[in-house]
Amino acid sequence: MTDIFNYRRRAASAVHVGGVTMGGSEPIRVQSMTTANTNDTEACVEQAMRIVEAGGELVRLTTQGRREAENLRNINAALRSKGIDTPLVADVHFNANVADTAALYSEKVRINPGNYVDPARVFKKIDYTDEEYAAELEKIEARLVPFINICKANNTAVRIGVNHGSLSDRIMSRYGDTPEGMVESCMEFLRIFRKEDFHNVVISIKASNTVVMVRTVRLLVSEMEKEDMHYPLHLGVTEAGEGEDGRIKSAVGIGALLADGIGDTVRVSLSEEPEAEIPVAKHLTQYVTQREGHMMIPGEAAPAFDYIRPSRRPTKAVADIGGDNVPTVMVSQLAHDGNTAYRLDMTPDYIYCGSCLPERPAEGQKYIVDFNAYKGEANTYPIFPHNAMPFLTAVKADVKFLVLQYGVNVEEYAACLKRHPEVVVVVMSRHQNKLGEQRALVHEMWRSGVTNPVVFAQMYSHTTTEKADLQLEAAADMGALMIDGLCDGLWLMNDGDIADADIAETAFGILQAARLRTSKTEYISCPGCGRTLYDLRSTIARIKHATAHMKGLKIGIMGCIVNGPGEMADADYGYVGAGPGRISLYKQKTCVEKTIPEEEAVEHLLRLIEHDHGNAGK
Repeated sequence: MTDIFNYRRRAASAVHVGGVTMGGSEPIRVQSMTTANTNDTEACVEQAMRIVEAGGELVRLTTQGRREAENLRNINAALRSKGIDTPLVADVHFNANVADTAALYSEKVRINPGNYVDPARVFKKIDYTDEEYAAELEKIEARLVPFINICKANNTAVRIGVNHGSLSDRIMSRYGDTPEGMVESCMEFLRIFRKEDFHNVVISIKASNTVVMVRTVRLLVSEMEKEDMHYPLHLGVTEAGEGEDGRIKSAVGIGALLADGIGDTVRVSLSEEPEAEIPVAKHLTQYVTQREGHMMIPGEAAPAFDYIRPSRRPTKAVADIGGDNVPTVMVSQLAHDGNTAYRLDMTPDYIYCGSCLPERPAEGQKYIVDFNAYKGEANTYPIFPHNAMPFLTAVKADVKFLVLQYGVNVEEYAACLKRHPEVVVVVMSRHQNKLGEQRALVHEMWRSGVTNPVVFAQMYSHTTTEKADLQLEAAADMGALMIDGLCDGLWLMNDGDIADADIAETAFGILQAARLRTSKTEYISCPGCGRTLYDLRSTIARIKHATAHMKGLKIGIMGCIVNGPGEMADADYGYVGAGPGRISLYKQKTCVEKTIPEEEAVEHLLRLIEHDHGNAGK
């Protein structure tokens, strides 16, 4: 069972992929995927070399047909001739025969249970009897066993890769669009592999929605444990996007699982050059694993907490914090000669300004000041260290903040908080595993019947050149706290020269990545691969330029049909490669325009959005 307070790697069985071992006592492996056409040997070799030079330990290539699978032999040979022995992974969809061929020329083959034998998903509801459903599983087994035998004969590892966006209609019909359905899609295949005594298997179960991704992997681990399965796990957030948003979104989902010791290999899916993914994956894994060997945290989970199916911790709202309110954003702004110019929809709800207000307070802005400097000014609220709890009663204010750390006497603070429902708790930690300690305090409050809201204060020390590190670390630290339903607010603090506006934007981005608060347009874009049917990056740039102002809109931008309609099912609009130079447009799951010429497709999408929302391109 997962210990949510103390970091320890999950005990996974060892799997050998060529000369690389994952699971067991091995470090977390990082990998990426080429975007070149797999028939283009030279281009794939060049990209693979860049991935390896960046520190990638496995290289994946798409094999959409037998021709691409066979060309893996040439790519493999060319890399080996250059002294590169990094394992190659074939990515197979829709065609089980291709998987058979790929197993001959790669060190690992990824198969997708959603389309290995089942037909491509068309969102069709099918009512199976138990006998009919069992017959479908027999078809899968009959086709899977020959593939397993080829892998045995060639020492080829397998990744069973379930994607939220490509669950079969068979699974969807019986389980719905649920984590349970995603997990069962995986377990059906795993049981066949175990029956055939083949255990060189790695599992991935991914989604573009970080909440779905984390909850599903947690459920998968639980279900595998019940059946005494301990296969290594490959982590990733699909279609995460690009730039800061893609990095933050990936860090929220991947970080939430790594923090609980889950994960043996990581791929960060960015709509960028393949090698750009590697430093992100490496920083994430190194940042989280440095918690190993920390001082024990004697936390105890609240009885009402459900790790696999968490819901928001019940709190009584204090003004706009807690209760049913979206999480609040707080920042520190200690320069008192003016106000930071925050970006549109990225203005923090509360600004901490130390012992005195700015010379020119912004109209309507809420400020937090030290309790001993508080004078009762409008829109100003006091904050108390834990050792100043006795002064809470003497200071009159509608909202008060109290800083707490795990280890403060629980009877003392619980009694105080129950007497003061106007207090918001600011949870801080300097522990090596601050996530575990912050969790422990909130669970202690929960068990004690304390319903005051909680704001998590996360402290860093980064310069402007390290802004990306701050974003990754803060997103990783907050991932599990948000997924667990514990977060009523976020306060990022940084001892460095990163601008207050950038810190605020990072906080808003983290909350949006966890689907807790929307502050800007969201782009669900794939990283591209050899299946991509148009110029992905320039298209993303054009769509972003025209729609970035449309707060709350979700737009899916997919290179091909593999995960398209499914992965962007909760998007408002979708742009999907339908053939070479051809695009299909979607409104949610429904295709509304088919096979538009690529050069016209962005304009068609913008007209579609403008028709519904007005002024999309202005």
